[in-house]
Amino acid sequence: MRMYLNRFSITTYFQSGVAFAVACLLLILASSSPSYAIPAFARKYTLPCSACHEAWPKLNSFGQNFKDNGYQLMNDRDSPVYIHPSYWPVAMRTTPHWHFESNGNVSVDSGDTSVEQTINTSGFDLGGIDILAAGTLSKNISFLLVTSIDSGDGTVGFEAGNVRFSNIKDSPWFNIKFGKAELDLPLSEKRGMTLSNNGGELQLYHFLPVGDVTATNPADNQLGVEFMGHSFDDRTRYALSVVSSDGGNVGLPAGRTYDVYGHFSHGFASGNNLQRLGAYVYYGMQPTFFLTSGGEDIPGTGSGNKSFYRVGFYGSIYMGAFDVTGVYQHASDNVFLGTETAADGTPLPEGAKDPAWNIVTVEAHYTYTPRVFFLGRYEFVRMSQQAFAEYPSDLGNVDVFTIGCRFYPFINSRAGLAWHTEFSSARSRLTSDTGQDQRNNSLFTGLDFAF
Repeated sequence: MRMYLNRFSITTYFQSGVAFAVACLLLILASSSPSYAIPAFARKYTLPCSACHEAWPKLNSFGQNFKDNGYQLMNDRDSPVYIHPSYWPVAMRTTPHWHFESNGNVSVDSGDTSVEQTINTSGFDLGGIDILAAGTLSKNISFLLVTSIDSGDGTVGFEAGNVRFSNIKDSPWFNIKFGKAELDLPLSEKRGMTLSNNGGELQLYHFLPVGDVTATNPADNQLGVEFMGHSFDDRTRYALSVVSSDGGNVGLPAGRTYDVYGHFSHGFASGNNLQRLGAYVYYGMQPTFFLTSGGEDIPGTGSGNKSFYRVGFYGSIYMGAFDVTGVYQHASDNVFLGTETAADGTPLPEGAKDPAWNIVTVEAHYTYTPRVFFLGRYEFVRMSQQAFAEYPSDLGNVDVFTIGCRFYPFINSRAGLAWHTEFSSARSRLTSDTGQDQRNNSLFTGLDFAF
């Protein structure tokens, strides 16, 4: 997903930087006591927050192992028949906040012509409401349901719904998940630590070149089946998913093809820390045209399917309270997708090629205290081959940096609350109507809470 973005003045940058620094300083000075548990699973197992999270919602190695075991600790409290009847495995999350957005070199009508200018806006907002239910139906059978309510028009969306069968034949290497779920990605957006308009979506999963119409991206919750497994200590992990080529949408709107995703990683001990290296690949198909009725596409009749792929390598390194994850990804889409050309005999533009690009994402975290957490991320996208011969080689290149901090006034077994402050800036090359760079800046501060 490209960002079409603006230029702040030096004064605005300075003011934003000062406000961010003051907010973080206040967070540091306010922190002193430890954090406690988060809702739902914390209520079930009476565990502290730090058992599963480095900083909510980011999982630590124990939390990842708990998730890999199908939300089980592998003890007699896993099965719901041993749980107190008052336990209700449901949590809700929302983010009331204030944010400032600045978009540069935006085309604006001016009389009979158009001009490009910077558009600034700010105000109080709400990030919608997520309703999450998760737990065990029986020993080694678990479920996850996520419903979201849009804060704008109140639309109810079905984000996730799946059942997992764990430890088949009493082996952690054989587990099956069926339904709609997040893929096992190296960096999760669903448990992401960034919330601003710029920082909340990773270029790693959403970037598309200029003119490209590939619709499916790995960050979307997908509909299909996942086979996964791990060693007893969770150091070695694998996941293999086969999903419908519909971007997680119900009703088979696209066609009759499937996407495949595979992920393998291995962790190794270094002192008191667990380091991890991994690799992944996503291979998908997408139709380039549909049968029509009355000029409208008929859902499920997609034809002229063409492929796209994403392949990446990553490493997560921990050094005490500091950790950093670096991801390199190479991606390419078929020329028909890259040029929005129907593969029904329509000729391709002269000199057209498969668009290809490389992305590097580096995300770092520092846990100053159990109640204060700092984060930073830098992503850059570089086109290695444009779809159209006349395009400049750097058209669409993107750079995004994000910094933020989270302060947790409290997190207990009934509710969690975080004050989140974040600044993110992104630049895309030559993407305005007049061929200028565009920059977008987001400043976000608000409350992230769940109960």
